[in-house]
Amino acid sequence: MNNDDLLRYSRHLLLDEIDIAGQEKLLAARVLIIGVGGLGSPAALYLASAGVGQLTLCDDDQVELSNLQRQIAHDESRLGQAKAESAAARLRLINSRIKICARTERLQDDSLLQAVAEHDLVLDCTDNLNTRFAINAACHAHKKPLVSGAAIRWDGQISVFNHAAADSACYRCLYHPDAEQSLTCSESGVVAPLVGIVGAMQALEAIKLIVGTGESLTNRLLLLDGKYLQWREIRLVRDPHCPVCSI
Repeated sequence: MNNDDLLRYSRHLLLDEIDIAGQEKLLAARVLIIGVGGLGSPAALYLASAGVGQLTLCDDDQVELSNLQRQIAHDESRLGQAKAESAAARLRLINSRIKICARTERLQDDSLLQAVAEHDLVLDCTDNLNTRFAINAACHAHKKPLVSGAAIRWDGQISVFNHAAADSACYRCLYHPDAEQSLTCSESGVVAPLVGIVGAMQALEAIKLIVGTGESLTNRLLLLDGKYLQWREIRLVRDPHCPVCSI
């Protein structure tokens, strides 16, 4: 780190749990963020400002007016632009010293497996159940930790699926194909700040995992009732019959 870095990240360096060694881990980290909408926007903004060395933003959608109610990485000047490129431009204004890659295609099959393999950690910020299953399977295949968040209506949730840990439950242990779980914000609505809360917590969990401090949400699912601002925690157990992680 140079003098500018020492000043930029000075509030991290004051923390015993991060300090110079932890900040250097952040600067060396490669994080894949799949989906740069409501959840991916705050997650990406915080990870860029925190100094994660490489952020790869993946989204095959374009910025629409209805996105601006909650997707804070974008603005009116970006309408019609690819979300990945819009968010990348915003992040470069925040931190020009990190590497930011924008991928505007939908990652699937071999491209998803390769992208996961090239990164240290993955954030699932999507809103499609089948996509979430595919991301989970790819992370399991390459033993990469997955920080998963979701938000709909007034309800949010977040967990970590640490595929490198032998006793970690995976996303498929927790969820099975179900029509109700496949609902999206465009169908059911979502209150704007809720995605900010969950996305920021995904960034926090990512930083903890990279630095190696605290207790992650591995085998814990946090549920937020935004209407009454109540948190509930559920302990997760690996499913011995899971079609992904029990194989």
